[in-house]
Amino acid sequence: QENYKMQTEALKKASKEREKKMLLDSELLRAKRELELLREKHQKLYNKVQKFSIFKKYLEDVVKISQFEDVQEVICCYKKLLSIRKDLLQSQQEHKEMSEQAKVLLDQYTAEKEAEILQYKNEMAQLQRSDQAQSDMVFWETRWANIQNMTAEKTRKLGTIKMAILSLFQ
Repeated sequence: QENYKMQTEALKKASKEREKKMLLDSELLRAKRELELLREKHQKLYNKVQKFSIFKKYLEDVVKISQFEDVQEVICCYKKLLSIRKDLLQSQQEHKEMSEQAKVLLDQYTAEKEAEILQYKNEMAQLQRSDQAQSDMVFWETRWANIQNMTAEKTRKLGTIKMAILSLFQ
């Protein structure tokens, strides 16, 4: 019985150790994969560093021939210039929008004033027609007065002729 108990314990222990070993193996496999991914990432970053190292050399040459004291100062100046450029672009966009709004307002104002001008032209045309009607009225009144005068003259002559005929008849 003791032998069976020891055998059972040994089997349990072996089972636990197998589980532990499998767990360690899976952990090791995961760590190897992670290591491989890190190596790939390291290689990519290394390649990037190699690729951009010419820019480091370029910046160092810029520092040598300029008023800058170190590369960080050049980078800081570049960042300031980018910030200023961004602000200028934003300001330009705002001015463009304001200009477009002003143009819309100007168009509206121009349309209103053109409508006013048209209204004044119509009023002026009506006044001119009224002036024409007044001058026509003077013409026709004069003509009417002439007709009345001629009628009066002819009536007077007719009266004179009637009187003469009446005198001759008597």
